[in-house]
Amino acid sequence: MTPDALFQLSGPLALFGWGALVLSPLSPLWADRVAALIIPILLSVAYTALVLAYWAGTPGGFGSLAEVMALFTTPGVALAGWLHYLAFDLLVGAWITKTARSEGISHAFAIPCLILTFLFGPAGFLAFHILRASRALTAKVPA
Repeated sequence: MTPDALFQLSGPLALFGWGALVLSPLSPLWADRVAALIIPILLSVAYTALVLAYWAGTPGGFGSLAEVMALFTTPGVALAGWLHYLAFDLLVGAWITKTARSEGISHAFAIPCLILTFLFGPAGFLAFHILRASRALTAKVPA
């Protein structure tokens, strides 16, 4: 499979996982398996294959911003980076969904955090921690 074909498949696959998270109140176990396990594993397999196929001889490194930018000038490595983002953001989204469920946080409040995580990764993670902290603080305020 070419990197372009893999790229074309990876987006819809990740979106399917995000859809499962948004609809998780309908089937929590199914959403957990799809979004927190099956899709991240598939993305991880593809990521690992790309790294093994393209990493050797790739310019760049991790010592400076210029070196990191050079890493992503190779399409196979750039795609591996994209799959890395897709897998880890989806895992964070799955964690948000599971944590909200286990802590009794309404799914309606978790959805904006999921959207932020989908679009801006760490910003959604931060928003969810702010939500959790504000919920904890309001629970301690006497009526």
